[in-house]
Amino acid sequence: MDRGTLVRTIVLLLALINQFLITAGLNPIPGSEELWGEVISQVFLWSAAAWAWFKNNYITAKGKKQKEVLKREGLTNAK
Repeated sequence: MDRGTLVRTIVLLLALINQFLITAGLNPIPGSEELWGEVISQVFLWSAAAWAWFKNNYITAKGKKQKEVLKREGLTNAK
């Protein structure tokens, strides 16, 4: 997994944990409950999900093979 994929996955996991805690009635992020209520939490969750999974993450075996072909042919700047 490259660094970008790892960062996007961590942000998504944090958003999911935050959503779970808010759904359970907890206030995990410092601030008022009104500020971190359902709307902001949902925006955070869906934004993180879109950012994390609409990128080419190359997580599956097929995706990793695609990444290797792209690197071999010089079609990507991934390291």
